Amino acid sequence: MTLLPDLPQNAALLALLREQGVVQERSVHAYEGWELHTHPDLVERLEDLAPRWPVLAAFGLPVLAAKGIAAVVAWGTDMLLVRLPERPAEPLKPGAPRPPLTGPGEGWYSLCPWQSELSSSESERLLSLQIRHALTYAASLSDDDSTDWQGHPVRAAGGRTGKAKAKGRRPSRNQNGRQGGRGRQR
Repeated sequence: MTLLPDLPQNAALLALLREQGVVQERSVHAYEGWELHTHPDLVERLEDLAPRWPVLAAFGLPVLAAKGIAAVVAWGTDMLLVRLPERPAEPLKPGAPRPPLTGPGEGWYSLCPWQSELSSSESERLLSLQIRHALTYAASLSDDDSTDWQGHPVRAAGGRTGKAKAKGRRPSRNQNGRQGGRGRQR
């Protein structure tokens, strides 16, 4: 596991986490050298909601990041903080606020990671969508204006559009309504 980079976009989050972080090298409650501030069930839930996505460590909390910019934080027993441009839509139930991050204009929203009022599959689907949205949004905050975590072009914070390279795609060979010489015409 790697540590969350100390980037300007992570400054507010890292400042809050530094305040509550407790160094703890050897303990069952240690997490990358810090006291774990997330219940192991929530760590597992985060991993289930974002399979194959690397989990970073930040002062005892698991974090998902895109291009080094924090997008999702699992905190305590019942809080997922997601970085989004707007409040998550209904029917997702919000979690407890986490000032100052979840204050007006801060860009972080708290979600309940369990969503008990929804079916298990619907809860997982909606939370996974929010996490993917948060990862894409975090990637768009990067000064690296290439591609997001899914390989799509992203717009950097300065408004520049990334250079879109069509990896693995060939230019269209459809000229005058014909396919490239083989197969059926459509």
